[in-house]
Amino acid sequence: MIIRSMTIDDYDQVYALWSGIKGFGIRAVDDSKEGISRFLQRNPNLSVVAEDNKAIIGSILCGHDGRRGTLYHVCVAERYRKHGVGREMVSEAVSRLKKEGINKVNLIAFCNNLLGNNFWRKEKFTFRDDLNYYDLAISEENKTDFVS
Repeated sequence: MIIRSMTIDDYDQVYALWSGIKGFGIRAVDDSKEGISRFLQRNPNLSVVAEDNKAIIGSILCGHDGRRGTLYHVCVAERYRKHGVGREMVSEAVSRLKKEGINKVNLIAFCNNLLGNNFWRKEKFTFRDDLNYYDLAISEENKTDFVS
């Protein structure tokens, strides 16, 4: 297994990975090929994929605003879970953010994502109950569909 930078050429495999994970939220515009291409161009060499025999088995979209890094769509194919793939990808993404001078990383995990929430706690991410998270959907076209 190798961890490497995600490129737009990985999109089809990454999208297939996302589409195979129950409960995964995929946004119509943001997660389209064009949306991911914009994200990767804005955040060059920060997003990573895990690859086994040329098959993508995990991915993290990673970016920053100059002050704080954010991890999005962190996932590992079910048969590769509990083998350190997620931990290695997170370590690589965080290392890349450090090289950019970023000192804090955040992420969002859905409350009902028990597997993900347990993972983040084990990885020493702090659960925050001292703030409220808000978002505003600017485009009605950008609806989220959840994989069932």
